[in-house]
Amino acid sequence: MDKLDSKLLQEIADLHEIPQGAYNIRKNGELVARNNVAGIEIVTKQDKPGIDIYIKDNTKNQSLHIPVIVTQQGLNDLVYNDFYIGKDCDVVIVAGCGVHNDGNTANGHDGIHTFFIGENSRVKYIEKHLGTGSEKAEKILNPTTVLHLNKGAIMKMETIQLGGVSASKRKTIAEVLDDAVLEINESILTEFAQTATTEFEVNLNGANSRVNVVSRSVAKGTSKQSFVSAVNGNNKCFGHVECDAIVMDKAQVMSTPALQNTDADANLTHEAAIGKIAGEQLIKLQTLGLTQEQAENVIIKAFLKK
Repeated sequence: MDKLDSKLLQEIADLHEIPQGAYNIRKNGELVARNNVAGIEIVTKQDKPGIDIYIKDNTKNQSLHIPVIVTQQGLNDLVYNDFYIGKDCDVVIVAGCGVHNDGNTANGHDGIHTFFIGENSRVKYIEKHLGTGSEKAEKILNPTTVLHLNKGAIMKMETIQLGGVSASKRKTIAEVLDDAVLEINESILTEFAQTATTEFEVNLNGANSRVNVVSRSVAKGTSKQSFVSAVNGNNKCFGHVECDAIVMDKAQVMSTPALQNTDADANLTHEAAIGKIAGEQLIKLQTLGLTQEQAENVIIKAFLKK
């Protein structure tokens, strides 16, 4: 891998060198490097592009890195990754994709990730996306995540779009069973004429199941964002969805909640806030010697990391 590859891996997966633990690194549709460890096995699919990941019962304090980079002109990479996570596990999974494009033909990556999480397992899943290269060159990312949380499972999911992505459509579908908990934190930055769409569908099917979805986004230039959240309470459960956005220049953000209960003991809530950066925040930072642009960047960085 060259310097560009290394830079992308640092940005999307915090990798400055080959990681400890299990990993599968993919570049331009091909496997670059792989490592299995005790408790985690990565197997190449035979019927379609992608991998199957098997995590044995009681696997704890282990990490898995599965980054993808796309730098080949005109390539639209597609993978199907399935995660089979046993009972009583505690693991961290770091995914993400970096796309670089300086040409006239779109580059992109579509990752379809399906998780089967065993009883009482804890999974932290981090997925970062980044586009680099010419502003006018198209970088397209369309991630799909399907989650099956068995009894007592806990899934903490962080999805981060760092910028430079021309168009993205993220879709997440989840089934949450008895006493299971799903936490999703999303951060998105768009600028210029970029577009980003997020769709969440969470089915709280189990007794005492819970979901908390928090989306924070910043839209600049003439970019457009759409956030659609559907939470279905089909048992005694709790669900909360929160969408906060900062809008700058002539950008647009739309938030569409859809809460539905089929059980009288389902407790579902939604809140949204869309607006500009408060003037007093800018003034306070400018009195410290920052320019308006510097002050805006400080506020945006802090807002997206909340």
